[in-house]
Amino acid sequence: MGMPYVNDDLIPNSEGHPGLGSQLIVPAEYPTLDGDGSGQFRTNCFFSHMNYDDPIVYPGQPGASHLHVFVGNTDTDAGSTPESIRESGNSTCMGGTANRSSYWAPAMIDTTDGRPLHIGVPVADQGHFFQAYYKSGYQGVLPQTIVNFPEGLRMVADRTWYTCGSQTQPHDSIPECNEGNMLVMAVEFPQCWDGVNLDSADHRSHMAYGLGWPDKGCPASHPVPFAQITQHYRYLVGPVGTSSWRLSSDMDGMPAGSSGHADWMNGWDPDVFQRIVDNCYTESAWPDLLSTDCSMNLLGDGTMLGYREFYQ
Repeated sequence: MGMPYVNDDLIPNSEGHPGLGSQLIVPAEYPTLDGDGSGQFRTNCFFSHMNYDDPIVYPGQPGASHLHVFVGNTDTDAGSTPESIRESGNSTCMGGTANRSSYWAPAMIDTTDGRPLHIGVPVADQGHFFQAYYKSGYQGVLPQTIVNFPEGLRMVADRTWYTCGSQTQPHDSIPECNEGNMLVMAVEFPQCWDGVNLDSADHRSHMAYGLGWPDKGCPASHPVPFAQITQHYRYLVGPVGTSSWRLSSDMDGMPAGSSGHADWMNGWDPDVFQRIVDNCYTESAWPDLLSTDCSMNLLGDGTMLGYREFYQ
């Protein structure tokens, strides 16, 4: 059994966004809202590059992995470390180096010609790019208990689903989508930490999912609650649809997309993310009050992660 053929000549690295090399925090352009208890903060990033590296699973081993699509830190490769992610590289995420985090997942391949698919271009009226949610989530964690991520944290998640266009019904594998729709691959990360380890041998067991809605919280083995990360990789569907699409990690004979997973390495400026914690989560006293909906890129204090420079 093998994985899909990838035509390396068609990897779209020349189309990757160069990112910004400085922080970009600007006055908010729209207000925060009363939320539903999920502390909605979300941010966008543009495509950076693709390679066969995985600095979490195969650190220091260039070319050891299936093809990945990277967003966020533009320098991410097999040699990346938590320190290098935090301290160097441009960022393709809103706010520039306020968020140097690295996000990556298996590349989406059109198996008709082995073409790795682009997750989006920096055009203001086209929303087909990457989006990351950082919420109190629906895993049973009270928003006011959330704390900031420690420097050096990294993890892998495989709780994956797919949606097509405006459909809300999630699919376990890649669904048939019509031309002009958006195929979204969503990967939900665990939000409960063991309080000790920044990584683990399987890159998962230092983290755990919450015990459930509405307020069961984190398991005793993983008592420290973080914001729940969900990564959304967005692909614009062309005239031939999605029937030939597979992930670079999919094995022959398995449903398309069934190997879905994603990685995350913390590169947030801790002071910036603390503003999100303070203003989007901890002011809530759920269930008596609702947490703030910090919406897209808002820091909840009258400022936001800047984005207009990305479209220039």
